[in-house]
Amino acid sequence: MRTMSGDQVEAAVAGCTAALRPAVDRDWGAVDAGGLEWSCRETAEHVASDLLAYAGQLAGRARDAYVPFEITLDEGTGNAGVLHVVETTGALFAATVRTTPPGVRAFHPYPFGSADREGFAAMGVAEVLLHTHDIARGLGIPYEPSPDLAAAVLAWLFPHVRPDTEPWPTLLWATGRGELPGRAPVTGWRWCNNLVLPAGRVTLTGIRPAVADDIRLGGTGGLDWLGGAPHEGTRQACAALMSAYERGVLRPEFGVFALVRRDDGRAVGSVSFHGAPDEEGRVEIGYDLVEAARGQGCATEAVRSLTEWALARDDVDTVVAAIAADNLPSQSVASRAGFVRAAVEEERTAREAHGMADGLRLYLRRA
Repeated sequence: MRTMSGDQVEAAVAGCTAALRPAVDRDWGAVDAGGLEWSCRETAEHVASDLLAYAGQLAGRARDAYVPFEITLDEGTGNAGVLHVVETTGALFAATVRTTPPGVRAFHPYPFGSADREGFAAMGVAEVLLHTHDIARGLGIPYEPSPDLAAAVLAWLFPHVRPDTEPWPTLLWATGRGELPGRAPVTGWRWCNNLVLPAGRVTLTGIRPAVADDIRLGGTGGLDWLGGAPHEGTRQACAALMSAYERGVLRPEFGVFALVRRDDGRAVGSVSFHGAPDEEGRVEIGYDLVEAARGQGCATEAVRSLTEWALARDDVDTVVAAIAADNLPSQSVASRAGFVRAAVEEERTAREAHGMADGLRLYLRRA
């Protein structure tokens, strides 16, 4: 599993300062950072500011806005001092990431209003890597970070970007800083933290490619699973997510969500979409629970909440669930979540148009 923690923050900062320190005697204020309207000096100060701000968001458990403070360097601080500030704010941020409990989220606007400790760590690493590149380009000095760091940023923050064998050029392309053969230039971009939705006694936590890859290969994805491991259905759903990611067609908000109990933080199952909505506004949903969590209503709460989230969107008209005829518990979950059994003709059409296998029953919930 490609981890994202304080270790990666420290590694990114160490690479930044090592690359830029040989040029501290240059006038950074007189040179624009490559591709930016800021000077190299302003860009370096921005990196320090972001690292401290991210630490503040996590430490302050900010809910609706940025914590209202910012960093100001002492007058007369030279370039060596700026790098010292980058090192210091990086250390503070790394320590904050390490001491923030799992599941804690704080405000960040892109794209769903919050991020967890891994998301903030990934954003901090991205800021350091990309802006060190910008500064080095402006100064005309070499810089190339660890491919592992670039790959981790992609797997945690860019689930919509097809991974490439060369992660650093891919990250530069994804942020409008470079070209890749066969891909159109990027003129506007945002990274993507995972979507998290409340669902009664559980929280639906969007599973990123970095996590899905570990789960499909037999791991836990860093989650504390009731019973020690996810259900096989969750592994299959994560394999499907990774297939979409590797083909560059993943829409992360229509991916896989872990069901995490709010009272103890343990994962008990998953609910997932089988892809993005089709041209008719139809999207399919599936779900499973570890055996020890069944019969307690968690699946119903999760399916109902995710279905209502989907139906509130302009691009979804119908949520469907195809359930084996002998899987009565799953049919009961669908019914309690507001689904109704499709008519015989609808089931026949679904088999013909959407490849639904014989022996499955179709349940629908419409907007």
